[in-house]
Order: sequence, then C-alpha cells, then structure tokens
Amino acid sequence: MTLSAAVTNEPSRHRQYLRVFALGFSAFIFNTTEFVPVGLLSDIARDFDTTPATTGWMLTIYAWIVASMSLPMMMLTSHIERKKLLLMVFTLFIVSHGFSVIAWNFEMLVASRIGIAFAHAVFWSITASIAIRVAPPGKKTLALSVLATGTSLAMVLGVPLGRIIGQWLGWRTTFGVIAVVALLIMMALFRLLPPLPSLFTGSMKKLPELLRKPTLMGLYLFIFLIFTAHYSAYSYIEPFMKGIGEVSEHFTTFLLLLFGIAGILGSVIFGYWGEKANTRLLVGNTVVVMVCMALLLLAVSHPWTISTVLVFWGTALMIVCLAMQVKVLNIDTHASDMIMSMFSGIINLGIGAGALIGSKVIQWRSLEEIGYVGSGFACLSLVLIMVLLMRFPTIR
Repeated sequence: MTLSAAVTNEPSRHRQYLRVFALGFSAFIFNTTEFVPVGLLSDIARDFDTTPATTGWMLTIYAWIVASMSLPMMMLTSHIERKKLLLMVFTLFIVSHGFSVIAWNFEMLVASRIGIAFAHAVFWSITASIAIRVAPPGKKTLALSVLATGTSLAMVLGVPLGRIIGQWLGWRTTFGVIAVVALLIMMALFRLLPPLPSLFTGSMKKLPELLRKPTLMGLYLFIFLIFTAHYSAYSYIEPFMKGIGEVSEHFTTFLLLLFGIAGILGSVIFGYWGEKANTRLLVGNTVVVMVCMALLLLAVSHPWTISTVLVFWGTALMIVCLAMQVKVLNIDTHASDMIMSMFSGIINLGIGAGALIGSKVIQWRSLEEIGYVGSGFACLSLVLIMVLLMRFPTIR
C-alpha cells in the first residue's frame, strides 16, 4: 500500500515542479518586458523622432504605475480565485503588448505600456504566494528561488535577446515575441494550475501598523535611494555606451549580457553567505555599486575596464536587493504579502525616479554625467543604511 501511494504521488510531485517552473518562466517574461526598453531606447527614439531622454519616460511611467498600484490592486483583487486572476493578468499583458506592436505614435506606445504595468502590479502581488502553495512539500524556498532566478534571467537573457531581436527585426518584433511567449506560458499555467481560492485574510487595517515601524520605513527609503541611483545611470546605459564610449552595437549587447550574468553570480554569492553575513554583504556591496557608477565615464572607453565595472556592479546590485528582501521580511513575518507588495512598489518607485533623474541630467547637463549622479544617490543610501544599523541594532 505504501508503494502504491508512492507511485500515485510521483506524477503529482512532478506536476508540482512543473507548476513552479512555469511560474519561474512567468517571472522571466514579466521582468523582461519591464527592462527590455533599456536596450531599445535609441531604436524607439529614432522611430518616433524623439530623443532617448524623452523615450526614457516609458520607464518612469511604467515603474511609477507599478509602484502606486501594487498595494491597491492587491487589496482590490484579494478575494478573486488566484488561478482565474493570474489568467486575467496574462490576458491584459498579452493584449497590451499587441498594442505596443501596432503603436502608431509614442503616446500610443506609452498607453500600451500602462496596460502592461497594471498587469505587472497584480502579478507580483500574487505570484510568490501562488508559487509557495503549488510547490512540492518542503520546497517553498526552491519556489521563491525559481522566481528570483526568472527575474535574474530577464536581465541575463531577456534584455540582450530583446535587443538582438530589435536590431535584426525591429523593436516592434521584440514586443510581439514577448506576447507570443506569454501566451504559451499562459496556456501552460491554464493546464497545470489547480483552482486556488484566495487565502488572503488581511485588510488595510494592517497598513497603518506597518507604516508606523521606523525600521521598515527606513529600509524602504534605502531601497528607494539605491534603485534611484542604479536607474539614473542604467536606464541610459545603451545610449551612453554608443554615444560616449563609441562602442559597437554588438559590444553594447555583450555588456548588457555581462551585467545580467553578474546578477546570477550575485545570487549565488548571497546563497552561500547571505544568512551569516547579511549586513556585511549589504554595506560592502552598496559601496561597490557607488564606486562602479562613479567609474563609468573613466572606464567606458576601455573594453576590459568597462566590462569589469559592469560585472562588479551587476553582482553587487543583486546582493543588495536580496539582502534587503531578507531584512524587510524579518520586520513582520505575519504581513509578508503586504510587505513584499510595498517592497516591489518601492523598487519601482526608485526605477521611475532614476529614469526621470537620468533624463533630466541628459537634458540639462550631459549624458556623460549620469554615472556621477547615480553614484551620488548611492552615497546617500550608504549613509542612510549606516545610520539605520547604528540606531536599530535589531536589523543587523
């Protein structure tokens, strides 16, 4: 009878793993579409006869919608059955990409990105909890790791592949391919996922309690500053490499790929030492991010130097992000969904602010200065985290 039960459960366990990896692919495609315009800014700007700085508004608007709508959309959809909600999110995502493909002006493209941003806001509010529920017994950490890997691969493969497709077939084709891949993933999720009644039992009554926690608010401010710093420079890395470094299209694509691979390296490093050296990794790699951006202008004309800078930068940023995720979750383990929803929102608030600041630096000063501005914001984040660690020993 025991053998019979084992045989019966084996396919079920296999199916559970398939569900987790399907959600990992979902994370990959959702983060790819957020980041892929970074590699296509010049092409989109040329097509609509605008500047890369103006085109960068796509990133700001997208990120700020995700930031402002993550928590409200989580509450608004809190009682909808999770599989049904996820399929609705994918439908909006795919249809909006269709409008990106046929966009006849820049305003239409931005409007289509707004639809994608709403889908993104809901997706990241529900996916982690879905992954944990459908994972095999004892594999909750694996489920979250698969989602994190999907996010990292979006930087490793999504952005450079999207750029390569855009170079060969046009940037519209990149968005079309994303829509087709999303449709395939949606069909897989439709077949694999069981009905998942909402387990949400919280309410907005928990929010004021969280907002009154100075440690959580301080950590959120740090996250905002470090992502503002990063995206002040990274949002315009493609025109920076081509315009200031005068590097080739292919080498620019290679650098984007290198940056993404460095993110996976950061994830591996954190996996080994994140639990026992969280705070040291956080502070040390914040310094690395700051220094790397300060060196951008000096390094951009030297292939080996700029490659090295991007490897350290990408590795350090991933470690900082993972370290902060652990710290905010430890603030209140009974409100993890709400904390992570706000965490995602704060990150996107920083992405939007960074893209906007970088745009203004280019317009008012020079493209050459984006690295220095980003480094300045990273310095502010470093000062803040040192103050927080001294004032609140419990977060060390």
